[in-house]
Amino acid sequence: EDVRYEAAKNGWLTNYQEFNQNFTQVINKTFKATANVDLFPDFKIDLTLDRAYSENSSEQYRVDILEGYKPQSPYSFGNFSISTVLIKTAFSMSDENASAAFDDFRANRIVVANRLAIQRGIDINNPINIGTDGFPLGYGKNNQAVLLPAFLAAYSGGNASNASLGILRSFPIPNWAVKYNGLMRYEFFKNNFKRFSLQHNYRASYTVNAFRSNFEYDKTPNGVDISGNFLNKTIMSNVNLVEQFNPLIRMDFELQNSLKVLTEIKKDRALSMSFDNNLLTEVKGIEYVVGLGYRFKDVIFSSKLADNPTGIIKSDINLKADLSYRNNQTIVRYLDYDNNQLAGGQNLWSLKVTADYSFSKNLTAIFYYDHSFSKAVISTSFPLTN
Repeated sequence: EDVRYEAAKNGWLTNYQEFNQNFTQVINKTFKATANVDLFPDFKIDLTLDRAYSENSSEQYRVDILEGYKPQSPYSFGNFSISTVLIKTAFSMSDENASAAFDDFRANRIVVANRLAIQRGIDINNPINIGTDGFPLGYGKNNQAVLLPAFLAAYSGGNASNASLGILRSFPIPNWAVKYNGLMRYEFFKNNFKRFSLQHNYRASYTVNAFRSNFEYDKTPNGVDISGNFLNKTIMSNVNLVEQFNPLIRMDFELQNSLKVLTEIKKDRALSMSFDNNLLTEVKGIEYVVGLGYRFKDVIFSSKLADNPTGIIKSDINLKADLSYRNNQTIVRYLDYDNNQLAGGQNLWSLKVTADYSFSKNLTAIFYYDHSFSKAVISTSFPLTN
């Protein structure tokens, strides 16, 4: 499993003391699973789970005749991603003025800090071990080891008193896609609709963009940084939580008179927690879509383009119109003081109309009109119309 020690034991490595080429090792682990569940007729649930881990390790080494393999300056970096569920806080209050989940994030820090201190053997009941801000010495409110579990517990709707304290998560939580066509079994829908379906999809992920070894920890595992916090073995710049309801609800049906109607609501949010400056960037959006379609059957034209001797073209005109409205905002939240800022975003209206007609099997004419209007939520950007 570890070729370094086998190579050293068998004398395959040079014992030249000035040898400075690195030993490198790359590890990739990917887990994906899908499951299909049919609870009852015409009701289908597709479950998906995924987890991805990659790590690149390198070190210089020295081979001592008596002591064997002696690693020097080991360093590793990598990425991690796993499916999760954040639905407990998906609909909680959150705007540029306040956020319920962000308030929980702040409150969770003292709970996590006390757990870490107790785990390290620190008596949190002794005032000498508590700083002026009420946090245990070594586990301040901006220590990465405190922030990450508090952040994940707050936005997943979990309890900070029993949340995992590590960076990685072992087992993915399934996401889902739900589709239901069973309404066509009822008499009312049979008489009025050709088809009628409902759909709902949910995806969420937790991602560590880049974690890496802490050289300072390797030198002094029990040392502290300039802020008085214990050094962390692994450090990272930021982590992301991404959630998508795509769609939150989708209703697609066709009436007996060939009128097609599509309505859907989409909702998403992305949370990026930076450990370099203790800023949380929240990007959230909601979109409403209404689509109409109608088929004018057997519309007749007399044209030389006809691919038959009669010169008569008989085909359908397919007419579609989609109207959508999307609102998205980018909010920056500061952990250390109350100064949430609306950093960007826009309100976007869009109208798309198409009509097509087949003159022959090789020639189709399409009329289209696209119109969009966007207005930024901040005053530094101009409205745009296309």
